[in-house]
Amino acid sequence: MQAMLIPRYSLLLVALASLCLPLQAQDVWQMQESGTSAGLRGIDSVDGTVAWASGTGGTVLRTVDGGAHWTQCAVPDGSKDGATLDFRGVQAWDAQTAIVMASGPGDKSRLYKTKNGCRTWKLLLKNKVGEGFWDSFSIQEKQLGWLLGDPIKGRFTLLGSTDGGLTWTPQKNSGLETTGPPRGAFAASNTAMAAQSGEIWFVSSGKGGALSYNGNETEVCLDDCPTGWNRDGKSYAWRTASIPIGNSEEASGAFSIAIRIASIAGDKREYRIVAVGGEYTQPNETVGTAAWSIDAGLTWTPSTTSPHGYRSAVQWSESLKLWITAGTNGSDVSRDDGKIWKPLDNGSWNALSLPFVVGTKGRIARLNPAAIPKP
Repeated sequence: MQAMLIPRYSLLLVALASLCLPLQAQDVWQMQESGTSAGLRGIDSVDGTVAWASGTGGTVLRTVDGGAHWTQCAVPDGSKDGATLDFRGVQAWDAQTAIVMASGPGDKSRLYKTKNGCRTWKLLLKNKVGEGFWDSFSIQEKQLGWLLGDPIKGRFTLLGSTDGGLTWTPQKNSGLETTGPPRGAFAASNTAMAAQSGEIWFVSSGKGGALSYNGNETEVCLDDCPTGWNRDGKSYAWRTASIPIGNSEEASGAFSIAIRIASIAGDKREYRIVAVGGEYTQPNETVGTAAWSIDAGLTWTPSTTSPHGYRSAVQWSESLKLWITAGTNGSDVSRDDGKIWKPLDNGSWNALSLPFVVGTKGRIARLNPAAIPKP
């Protein structure tokens, strides 16, 4: 008798749990077979058909058919210590070319590039500072790149590249200096930093509270450039602003920032910016998990209705005209630039690159737009 009651009780729990989700939420993310149990924090969708993912244990994955099949790549430096690396960021341009970022203390932070569909990898850069730890990188239009790392000697690590990541120059700008309680950036989804049209934003966290940093280009080299000219920080002015996310604890703050262009008038652009985060040791806490800005990050306003837990990634979907955020207890959607969020699911996720989401234990899923609840 007891053996018969257990499955009925389990079915009842499942049925009750499903009532807590929006209609069709269990179909919003369609699970795919990744072929790995690695923790995945890197994902980059080139066009929805070609995509790359990365994670623990030197794991790099690739799909060329929209996720119907994911194949495991050769491990960068696999004959040495590649299997010990945690690849928390990946950026790809096509089915053949991609760069992965390993995050870790000292020389465990690295960049590798492949040009032959991940059969072989070339080491581009290795961190040589013992206390260094890389958090996020981005390369725009295959040329202008940024690499963000935790502060060293009171200054955030920021390297710039003008050749697609082949060479990197440390930025010396005083605006990157930190004061007060310890702070840093989180390597949670390769989205602690965002760049757009010559500007760069990144978010920091920790006991000093959540801040946004915005670098504005004040000098541009166009035609008559000095030999070897690069963006060494002198051409950027930095400004910071407090973000009402988290609770000023070491494991708390802003984890991800994303931008959309709301309008363009001549050379002026109007941005809508959303940041998400919270306390990653308290994934179900809903207070202080998202904020938005309409003035390029000068001021931030907390969401009226927050995501239903800590969030490590956020992204704007231009095709769907909405924002999606994800974290270890699920995902949420906003149609009003981050003011009000509504739950999508209760899955365990780390990073987004729409239409894909990745998470713990090799979880990869693809967004099913038809299942997103209507406004």
